[in-house]
Amino acid sequence: MSDHPTDEAATPNLSFEGSTPYEDYVQASVLTHLQHPLSDEPGELAFLVTTQVMELWFTLLVHEWTTAARALRQDDLPTAMAALHRSLPELESLNASWKPIAHLTPGQFNAYRSALGEGSGFQSAMYRRVEFLLGEKSASMLVPHRGTPRAYRELEKALTEPSLYDEALRLLDRRGYGIPAAVLDRDPTVAYERHPEVEAAWQRVYAASDQDSDLIRLGETLTDIAEYVWRWRNDHLVATRRAMGAKTGTGGSAGVAWLEKRATKNVFPELWTARSHV
Repeated sequence: MSDHPTDEAATPNLSFEGSTPYEDYVQASVLTHLQHPLSDEPGELAFLVTTQVMELWFTLLVHEWTTAARALRQDDLPTAMAALHRSLPELESLNASWKPIAHLTPGQFNAYRSALGEGSGFQSAMYRRVEFLLGEKSASMLVPHRGTPRAYRELEKALTEPSLYDEALRLLDRRGYGIPAAVLDRDPTVAYERHPEVEAAWQRVYAASDQDSDLIRLGETLTDIAEYVWRWRNDHLVATRRAMGAKTGTGGSAGVAWLEKRATKNVFPELWTARSHV
């Protein structure tokens, strides 16, 4: 008897009563028919698809970081670390999403820029949830979503919940690293601000004799995330500079000036500053 499968056995099932199981699971026909360019410029489709892909990565990051924050709250560090580690290649893929549109000339971008109208990336509800999980809270950023009740409710909930970093600091406090009450009990609806006692706590974590401790691994993974976020913001800045220079952004935003300000700010700030004192 031959060990090789017959041609018939090697042929996959090609006959289905309705749609294929792949379609039922992935909903590919939905995804591939969500693109509706508003100009005749061929390059607009690349811009539109790239933006939609970014929204999917945002959705996945929100899932991972929400899972991690919940696990940290429950002192389940292995589950939290697994979610945080999954998010690293996802962030890398998100950042790579800039590549199809990173080298647009002003002429190429202007060919379909008017199709955006008042649309701008800062209006993305899912990206705003990413920012909230990073501790970049702002109640004013709910305003654009008042007309979409579901997105507004989800953002309002995310605004009032502790961020991923808040949960990490609460874990440090439960481990005996003395995070001050002013940080633990802070208003979760406002942006996180650097605190010297938090810096001192991370300094003590990193100065420990066990350089493979679970808290150092947590700190390093959060630093990896912060670095990817910094790279994301810089890639956004560079792509915008190339495409439109210093002009006012779509939706009335400040464009490059606003992005420049964002690019200078690190999330999880004490994880960077504590290193100077170890």
